Amino acid sequence: MGLIFNILIGFVVGAIAKWFMPGKDNGGFFVTALLGIAGSWLGALLLGHRTGIGSVIGAILVLVIYRFMNHKKET
Repeated sequence: MGLIFNILIGFVVGAIAKWFMPGKDNGGFFVTALLGIAGSWLGALLLGHRTGIGSVIGAILVLVIYRFMNHKKET
């Protein structure tokens, strides 16, 4: 049950990050969830504890890195 909860929270955090940074990204539910989960982890790592805002900030940072990496592949 915890894994499903983490995936759902990751999707919500990833969706919020994409809302703050709109743009055309490949992927869908799974990529958004993975970005959100990675962002939550990064936010917790940077801030030392889990917070909603830290998770969103971490997801935005992960999304920036994801877009940078995808942009490099296309050029």
